[in-house]
Amino acid sequence: MAWLVLLGTLLCMPRVGLGTRDYSEALLPPPSHNCPDKCVCAADLLSCAGLGLQDVPAALPVAAADVDLSHNALQRLHPGWLAPLSRLRALRLGHNELRALGRGVFTNASGLRLLDLSSNALRALSRHDLDGLGALEMLLLFNNRLAHLDEHAFHGLNALSRLYLGCNELVSFSFNHLHGLGAAHLHTLDLSSNQLGHIPVPELATLPAFLKNGLYLHNNPLPCDCRLYHLLRRWHQRGLSAVRDFAQEYVCLAFKVRASRVRFFEHNRIFENCSAATGQGLERPEEQLHVWMGQSLRLHCNASALAIRTAWVSPQHELLLAPGSRDGSIKLLADGSLAISNVQPQHQGIFVCLATGPRLHNQTHEYNVSVHHPRPEPEVFSTSYTTLLGCAVGLVLVLLYLFLPPCRGCCRCCLRACRCRRWSQAPSPLQELSAQSSVLSTTPPDAPSRKASTHKHVVFLEPGRRGLNGRVQLAIAEDFDLCNPGGLQLKVSSESASSTGSEGPVMT
Repeated sequence: MAWLVLLGTLLCMPRVGLGTRDYSEALLPPPSHNCPDKCVCAADLLSCAGLGLQDVPAALPVAAADVDLSHNALQRLHPGWLAPLSRLRALRLGHNELRALGRGVFTNASGLRLLDLSSNALRALSRHDLDGLGALEMLLLFNNRLAHLDEHAFHGLNALSRLYLGCNELVSFSFNHLHGLGAAHLHTLDLSSNQLGHIPVPELATLPAFLKNGLYLHNNPLPCDCRLYHLLRRWHQRGLSAVRDFAQEYVCLAFKVRASRVRFFEHNRIFENCSAATGQGLERPEEQLHVWMGQSLRLHCNASALAIRTAWVSPQHELLLAPGSRDGSIKLLADGSLAISNVQPQHQGIFVCLATGPRLHNQTHEYNVSVHHPRPEPEVFSTSYTTLLGCAVGLVLVLLYLFLPPCRGCCRCCLRACRCRRWSQAPSPLQELSAQSSVLSTTPPDAPSRKASTHKHVVFLEPGRRGLNGRVQLAIAEDFDLCNPGGLQLKVSSESASSTGSEGPVMT
């Protein structure tokens, strides 16, 4: 029997060891799915920054939504390389050596919101380099070598709101159609630190107000043109942040020589011969509207010609299309006008109408709406009426007091009370006190001490003389007749009068 137990134990030992090995393997974390070597993968993040990569890793995790390939040595991107990344929202390719993009590089990035191509070696953007980025909101292209932009380089970027092209070599920029961009969403356009030597002022003047507020043109060799000077000066007076924040860096060339750079807002001698007439008519003045909170408001898009398509931009930079705003407070009517049934504080600001048609190209019309709180309702009772009523009541009381005889019943009651009480006719020291007497002497005269009687009618009992330095003493004489109030006589104490000037300053 014992040998059977030993045999069973020997047969079970390999199975126990195998089970232990399987259990330890189950405890190990599963390997990361398609995470490139030396990269860091965390949930939907992929970071391969600063690894000196010369090419994009072949296998990329399909769950990555934020990919960072910056600070490497990438020189080119292959078409379709983003096909596995269906959840991609942010792509960072800054600080590489990209010299060109090419067609089809971003065709599989329809959900991309942020694209960083800054600090590369890009020299030009062709028409199809950015195809497929219909949902892109922010594009960083600063610190490259861009010298040429195709006329339709940004065509298709309908959702783009921020475009950074600063620190490049651009000589010109088309403000008429913004190289294919739609002005409805764009509210930040950075063209600073380029080589812009000619800017069409009429095209600048027709831009929407929200884009003027985010149009950065500083540190460019702009010409010292009178119309440009008046336009920038008006923007500075209106407080547009792009001009106000960088006023010291707005320069122009006085003699088309780099050494003749002067500041727009400091050297007024250059613009002494610029008449004010040259700056008139450049911008259509915005209409000022003042409304009370809670009222209704309707805004008409007054275009100079028939508009086929009309869109509005709210003060919160929301593109307003039919049927209206997201919260339902603003409605876009069939004739292109805006209707607000209940004006609230969030409706304060600049509304911009964008009208397009056969004879129109992004013509704008602006309204500056100011919302005021309703005035408080007038009081129910006027102050003049209440004052007149008070005077009438006072006059009636005075007449009653002067001409009506006193009540005989009251005097009889007073006489009965006086007869029932035998008041002492001896003069009391309290009678000598007055409402205006005060003890100023530090050594008051000795007076016989008195005890408060239960039959005395006084205003208040006089305390000890030693604690009344400088206080008013009020009392009513003990022989005060309740039926004859006129018999009350107020007397000034001779002690306080004599002690006022006899002794020096009193120390309390």
